[in-house]
Amino acid sequence: MSLNLTVDIDDSSGFCFGVIEAINKAEKELEKGVELYCLGDIVHNDEEISRLNKKGIKFIDKETLKRLKNKTVLFRAHGEPPESYKIAQNNNVQIVDASCPIIKNLQKRIKKSYYDNNEAIIIYGKKNHPEVVALNGQINNNAIIIEDIDDIDLKKIPAKATLYSQTTQPLDGFYKLVEFFKNNGINIKVEDSICRRVSNRKTQLQNFSKKYNKIIFVAGEKSSNGKILFNFCKKVKPETFFVSSFEKIDISWFDKNDSVGITGATSTPKWLMEGIKNYLEEQ
Repeated sequence: MSLNLTVDIDDSSGFCFGVIEAINKAEKELEKGVELYCLGDIVHNDEEISRLNKKGIKFIDKETLKRLKNKTVLFRAHGEPPESYKIAQNNNVQIVDASCPIIKNLQKRIKKSYYDNNEAIIIYGKKNHPEVVALNGQINNNAIIIEDIDDIDLKKIPAKATLYSQTTQPLDGFYKLVEFFKNNGINIKVEDSICRRVSNRKTQLQNFSKKYNKIIFVAGEKSSNGKILFNFCKKVKPETFFVSSFEKIDISWFDKNDSVGITGATSTPKWLMEGIKNYLEEQ
C-alpha cells in the first residue's frame, strides 16, 4: 500500500558558499587530471566524502601531509593554521587554498587583535574543530578556547580580553557568554564573528518545520552545525528525525498522506536530500 507522502525540500538548506567553492575547486583540479589530496574532510558529510573519493580525491591527515612531497593538496573551507602552509612549502606541495573568505578574514582580525593591539583572545568554539584549530594557530595557540559557560574557570580569564567566535556557533550562546563575562567583572571587547548564513538558519528552520507533519533532518554524523540545527528543529517539531542517508530512514515513522519536509545542515549536499525525497515518494 502506497503511503502517498507529500515531500518538499527546504530551499534554504544545503551547502554554504564556502563549502560550494571548496568542492568546485576540488572538482576543477580533478577535471584537469591532477592527483589531488585533501587535508581533512572537505565537508562533514560522509556521503559527499564518498562521492568525491570515487572521483579521485585522497583524504589525508596532518601526519601524512608531513610525509607528502611534490603533490597537490587542497586546504578545505575551514582554513588551516600557518604550520600547514609551512609544511607544504617545505615539501614542495602545491596548495589549492579553498579556505572560506569569511574565515580568512576572521583569521586576519584575530592576528591584528593579538599582535597589533596586544589583546588577550578568547574564542567561543569547539577546541578540536578544524576552524578553531586554524584560528588559534594564527596566534601561536595562545587563545583561550571556551566551548560552554560551564567550562569557564574565571581564575584563568584575564580582566580584559577580546571575544571572538567560531563562525558556526549559536548566536544566543555567544551573547550569553558576553553577558556572563560582564556580570563577572571581565572587561570584554565583543567581536561577533558568527556567520549569519548559519545563525539565520534557525528562523528559516522554524518557519519551514511548522508546515509539515514530519521533518527529516539530513546531516553527517560529524557535523557540529548539523547537531545544533537538528536539536533546534526537534524543539519546533518533535517528530523530526535525523538521518545521514536514505538507508537510515524507518518507514514506520510515517503515516499515510503525511506531509514531509526535508532539511539539513550547511554541510548537507542537495543531491543527498533530493535522493531522499525520491525514495520517500516511491513508498
